[in-house]
Amino acid sequence: MSTAEAAADRPRVVLGVAGGIAAYKAALLLRELAETGHDVTVVPTAASEHFVGRATWEALSGHPVATDVWSGAVDVPHVRLGRHADLVVVAPATADLLARAAHGLADDLLTNVLLTATCPVLLVPAMHTEMWLHPATQDNVALLRSRGVTVLDPASGRLTGADSGPGRLPEPADIAAACRRLLAGGSRGRDLEGRTVVVSAGGTREPLDPVRFLGNRSSGRQGVALAAAAAARGARVVLVAAHLDVPPPAAVEVVAVGTARQLRDAVHAHAAGADVVVMAAAVADFRPATRADAKIKKTDDPGQDPVVVLQRNPDVLAELVADRSGATPLLVGFAAETGDASGSVLELGRAKLARKGCDLLVLNEVGETRGFATPTNAVTILGADGGERVVPEAAKDVVADVVWDAVVPMLATAVLPHPETGAP
Repeated sequence: MSTAEAAADRPRVVLGVAGGIAAYKAALLLRELAETGHDVTVVPTAASEHFVGRATWEALSGHPVATDVWSGAVDVPHVRLGRHADLVVVAPATADLLARAAHGLADDLLTNVLLTATCPVLLVPAMHTEMWLHPATQDNVALLRSRGVTVLDPASGRLTGADSGPGRLPEPADIAAACRRLLAGGSRGRDLEGRTVVVSAGGTREPLDPVRFLGNRSSGRQGVALAAAAAARGARVVLVAAHLDVPPPAAVEVVAVGTARQLRDAVHAHAAGADVVVMAAAVADFRPATRADAKIKKTDDPGQDPVVVLQRNPDVLAELVADRSGATPLLVGFAAETGDASGSVLELGRAKLARKGCDLLVLNEVGETRGFATPTNAVTILGADGGERVVPEAAKDVVADVVWDAVVPMLATAVLPHPETGAP
């Protein structure tokens, strides 16, 4: 295959960069997209070149860069780029850029590309908190979303100078995940708008002594991807986070926990009033019956080797099923299975779904090199109604959207609790 043919097979992404201090993060986004097989053309605004110069964009992308419609006019770039792209993403998208995009202005190459794009468009705002919360900006965002444009909510955190609050550009990895979701399935829009979801993620750790614990291989990547996808689709998200190997996504409320019992308490506290609870965490089934107050010492006498007595942990998902009395929240369980003499992975998953009583069970086969601590997953989504959907191996953020695709239609027919009394 020639170099040109190989490039033609890669998803074509136009990366717009507006004039904000967060423009430097776009360079990291560009690198991540390029290194994962995307053909990226950068279209910066003139203002953004005060922060990052075009030589950087050209070196990282391998494509020439222009900011106006006059450069290379023979190729009609303001029409060609928008028509031929598989995705247009603007990061950072400043308040000015959002306003110009919402009102159809076309005074530079980037806004022309936005007007001619026939592919999904992703805008990633970054600005000071007051600018993000201003009614004009909120109206512009609402207008763009009503037209099918995906606008991420900004992260909260340290801004320019000493300021802190909502308006921070999400991390490049989170933006790249949103890009992959749009490229994989197009825009789902804001189909979780107004919903509250609780997602548990990561592996719990049960202490043996002050320095040792019983744990598992879970990285939390799938749970984090589920939280990020729900937030991108408009939900208010509470992420109950045990040990994570990856940072939590932007625009979610994080409740940090360590043990299975801590996770249980946090999930129960936040499940009240939620529309959906997704139990994606790898919760330890057992914990040491006693915890040593000091580090357990190794002796030279083999006869003095310690014996660890295990005690059963609460079954959080089963408790949620028992507590809800047929009303929402919808409950989604995860089952990591290996298969054994008693049955195949699918047979064990079906049995677990019947035993747990949840609405959906996401089943995946795991092992030392499968499922845990990997960027991809392959799952089967089992429904209490007998439905079965096989999701071939894909990036975990893509799998997350397929799970939410299964949940959203169920929400339309769910029995919602009263917002004050909790009664159905």
